[in-house]
Amino acid sequence: RYRAVIFEESGVLLPDPHSTATDWEAQSCIPAGTIQQALLSGGENSPSRRYSRGELTAVEFLQELGHQCFKIANVHVPVDSFLWDLIRAEMIKQLPTMAEAAQCVRAEGLKTALLSSSSCLWKGGRLLDRRHFDVVVESHQEGICRPDPGIYWLCLERLGVQPQESIVLDSSSHNLEAAAQIGMKTVKVDDPEAALKELETHLGFPLRGFVPYTCSVRPGMEIPKDQLQKYLENVLGAHPTGPLELRQFDRRESTRSYLVKFGDHLLVLKKEKEPPESPSPSGPAVPREYRLLKALSEAGVPVPTVLALCEDSSTLGSPFYVMELCPGRVHRNVSLPALPPRQRQAWYRAMSHVLARIHSVELGAAGLQDLGENGNYIQWQVETWTKQYRAVETHVIPAMERLIQWLPLHFPESQKMTLVHGDFRMDHLVFHPDRPEVLAVLGWKFAALGDPFSDLANSCMAYFLPPHFSARRGLRKCDLGQLGIPTAEEYSQMYCGHMGVELPENWNFYMAFAFFRLAVALQGRHQRWAAGSPAPGDSSPQDAEFVAELAWEFAVKEGFRVFESLPPTKLLTRHSSTWAG
Repeated sequence: RYRAVIFEESGVLLPDPHSTATDWEAQSCIPAGTIQQALLSGGENSPSRRYSRGELTAVEFLQELGHQCFKIANVHVPVDSFLWDLIRAEMIKQLPTMAEAAQCVRAEGLKTALLSSSSCLWKGGRLLDRRHFDVVVESHQEGICRPDPGIYWLCLERLGVQPQESIVLDSSSHNLEAAAQIGMKTVKVDDPEAALKELETHLGFPLRGFVPYTCSVRPGMEIPKDQLQKYLENVLGAHPTGPLELRQFDRRESTRSYLVKFGDHLLVLKKEKEPPESPSPSGPAVPREYRLLKALSEAGVPVPTVLALCEDSSTLGSPFYVMELCPGRVHRNVSLPALPPRQRQAWYRAMSHVLARIHSVELGAAGLQDLGENGNYIQWQVETWTKQYRAVETHVIPAMERLIQWLPLHFPESQKMTLVHGDFRMDHLVFHPDRPEVLAVLGWKFAALGDPFSDLANSCMAYFLPPHFSARRGLRKCDLGQLGIPTAEEYSQMYCGHMGVELPENWNFYMAFAFFRLAVALQGRHQRWAAGSPAPGDSSPQDAEFVAELAWEFAVKEGFRVFESLPPTKLLTRHSSTWAG
């Protein structure tokens, strides 16, 4: 029902400044109520209202406020000292419950907005991390402030929602009346805890216990907590007094992943869907992945620590395993905006290094020689993904038809066989919070024995995808030098340096193959969305078409490379039907 929640800054996310003013007046021997009376004197033409509308500069506001305070108290009032105390107090007393609630709201797929009635009067920036909000509306910039309904209409327009699809939180009844008159749901914030409970009732999901990349457990995906608690007590030998808490990770995987808070333990539980999907040649996904992670850990590859595997479906309905949560940072944006540019190359180097470690695992020593298909990995993959594409096809994509014909004609003549991750990319890596070190590699669903250059190509796709591509953010047309990010060629050479190899001549084939697989995955997402099944994020048929065209561009490049490498006699005798397109 609701699609957005709007938070007023002062009094909701930050303490009400009037209470700070009362304390400051008592400490400074200023008559009680002086600050508030001065701020509001003049009604719509009061210093605070005029400043909120952007009609006064910060300096003019301070002068006007000081003048009004002198008229009221007949003493000099150091308003700059008060404002410093106010800002300092707000920075110390930010309301963590509401800040966490805003993060939980976004994790559930709703939008959030911040309404600010004033700007910071001091150097040093704003008091709140505004990255947690989709929209920020500042009264002093817009020239309009609460309770004028125009400020709410502006916020709704930028959020892209209707009044009845939004909830606004404010500490002022006067402001909330204006919001309610245009059809918005309102929550009065006197006691933050009480307001939070009311907001939870309206939204229908909890707003506490936020953990990045998680959301509340979706309907139909619940786990019997009592049975899980008994299992964990037996496995871990722990008997916590508090209740077991569950949240859910990204729903894009065929397995279901949950965050489990069990006493002092933060765990990750992965289980098969119910009923399990059709078995793969290598067996059910969950037991296979558990054994793989255990072997990789023993082989020195950074992966989460697995704790237990349960193949008894009577416990939770399907097989599952439990592992420790690996604390660290997952970079969902390949431009690494959270890092200064001078550090970003080191993070890419760490990424290339861990990929080389994966490909250097001794298969026999790790017991992984029977992980999957031996030899002909690319052929097996193309056949598998082609079948998958036909199963989810909703309309003809010309580039996909060309690729399905072209790829089998250009398989690599020889393929090195190593352990391959199968979906290696930046957001499957958990980095150390402060240094370029990969603590864990996630997402091993497609792991197999195969051609290592397919993994490298998969991680290079980001260089050719646009920054705001809905399916996966990329770096296309970005100024990599300014960003401090290595080029695709430089990144590939980092990997080759670690492995002591060179890029194959038919590198364009590997890129075409990587984009072909992504196009199939995006088409599957669109097909599920069109059929009414849950699908993560926005889904459009244009996504698969765009990626298929990228794949075909690399196929064409490979065709030109082969053509130019042929001797003149071959050029004369080659039959045109062997060329795709």
